[in-house]
Amino acid sequence: MNFFVSVIIPVYNVASFVEKAVISACTQPEVSEVIIINDGSTDNTLKIIKKLQKENNIIKVFSHFNEINKGRSATRNLGIQKATNKYIAFLDADDYYEDNRFSNDKTIFETDSSIEGVYNAVGFQFYRSIDKNEKDFFKLNTLTQKVAPENLYEALITSKYGYLHLNGLTLKRDVINKIGYFNESLKVAEDSYFLFKLALKVKLVGGILDRPLAKRGIHDSNVFDKKALYQKYTIKMYETLVIWCSKNKVANYIIDDLFKRIWLLKQKEKNRLYKDITHWAGFFYSNPKLLFSIFSIKYFPIIRFRKMLFPFFYKR
Repeated sequence: MNFFVSVIIPVYNVASFVEKAVISACTQPEVSEVIIINDGSTDNTLKIIKKLQKENNIIKVFSHFNEINKGRSATRNLGIQKATNKYIAFLDADDYYEDNRFSNDKTIFETDSSIEGVYNAVGFQFYRSIDKNEKDFFKLNTLTQKVAPENLYEALITSKYGYLHLNGLTLKRDVINKIGYFNESLKVAEDSYFLFKLALKVKLVGGILDRPLAKRGIHDSNVFDKKALYQKYTIKMYETLVIWCSKNKVANYIIDDLFKRIWLLKQKEKNRLYKDITHWAGFFYSNPKLLFSIFSIKYFPIIRFRKMLFPFFYKR
């Protein structure tokens, strides 16, 4: 079996980290191309990756049209489109792979041709001082046990056994035909959206979960520290996932659970009723398939707040 991997690295103003990331991908025996997409960097990032490209012919460098900044989703999507191998993997430019990142994945894919993806543990590399609470939190980005593919979505949406990270994924490239690309309207939480779609439609299995095969860089510029931004886009992520599920014949109980999550997050905003009505009316009006479903009744604020008058919709 030929097992060659295309590693996709989106880069934006990561001059301090990108060389380590790229070299860690190039030194993996299974990697035959490292696809770097420059997302409109304004520091020395482009200069560094051009230098690395001259030193190693498996490195391919691309940019968006007119070298503009389009965000992580659009940048990864361009990388997927440029990939030529059967297998793809992702690496953030401020992170890096450990040695033998893909050796166990190769064995798994060779053992069972029906497997479409493998997930592995990802650890942390600290580039700033951290307190005790952070140290306890940043232990290992993984699931604590292997989960049957048909149960993976539930495990991820509930965080029952932990979390996954894109750096630990190896996928057959053609799974994109099943689930589509990253959502370019999401500034953050685009990775969760992608992982949820994978778990719903793709046969993913656990690889190495007790030790990291990649490391995430923890530094002062990490986007996951921006809580307000995540709160806003987590709602948007769930909404886009609802739309995707409704178009891809996902079971209604899963869609209902997503609506409940959206509802609870919206309630935390403590908006006035008219603002919530405007939000939900706009959402359902722009998605006719959901507008003409029980969900548009069950989750419309006036009815939701008066559920005692409509017990039929709220039976447990």
